[in-house]
Amino acid sequence: MSESEVKSPLRLKERLETLCRDMVEKGILYSEATENFERCFIMEVLKRNKGNLIRSAATLGIHRNTLSKRVNHRKIPKR
Repeated sequence: MSESEVKSPLRLKERLETLCRDMVEKGILYSEATENFERCFIMEVLKRNKGNLIRSAATLGIHRNTLSKRVNHRKIPKR
């Protein structure tokens, strides 16, 4: 494993920890944080898969029906 491969996950972890601290300090509720994360994560995967729900569900490791329900529930545009 190269040095950059080792640093990258650590940097990501540090960025996530900083984001979590900031969210807690600003009084963001857990439910709001998870909702925003799920929406953002799904939107990014859909974008990378050009709106294809089957490929996106496979990328996320969930069933396509589950993804479809979450997309509809969160009012996420498919493209």
